[in-house]
Amino acid sequence: MNKTKRKIFEASMKLFAEKGYENTSIEEITATVGVAKGTLYYHFSSKEEIFDFLVKEGMKLLQNSLDIKTSKYENYIDKIKAIVLIQIKIVNKYEDIITILLSQFYGSEKRNQKCKQYIYEYINKIEEIVQQGINVGQIKQGDAKIYASEIYGLIGSSLVYKIREQENFDLSKVYKEFENTVIKGLREK
Repeated sequence: MNKTKRKIFEASMKLFAEKGYENTSIEEITATVGVAKGTLYYHFSSKEEIFDFLVKEGMKLLQNSLDIKTSKYENYIDKIKAIVLIQIKIVNKYEDIITILLSQFYGSEKRNQKCKQYIYEYINKIEEIVQQGINVGQIKQGDAKIYASEIYGLIGSSLVYKIREQENFDLSKVYKEFENTVIKGLREK
């Protein structure tokens, strides 16, 4: 990604997260980046394309992190621990993209449907790992869809906690608490 496209990407992400998609205009994006509309349209054909690019890149980052980290472990509880830690780190580092994804999850517009699709694809990856863990007896019997949804839900929980705590957000503390509640609850007794 070249320097100008990255600036457009970052400014759009910030504006969409702060003001929402509907309340952000192309003019605000170009003013924030300091480029002409023509330059923006050279890189993106519309505000919708910018949004699609943001969401696609954000979910790709999350899914790639999940694939890389979970492939390092044989034990399924360790895979779940890795997922939880990834999610907390993503929220900490990329709060804006998570805010955008969560804010666009509801609704019937095309962009809402895309966000749902990306999120469901990610949850399905978690569900597969959970189901495999159940199948080999490392995760207690239960509904893998519910477990996966709970694990994904930690993203929202982490974000709310981070916003409330602002400067006091302690990644290791948040992880430890989730480990004590969620991960202990998944262990086969």
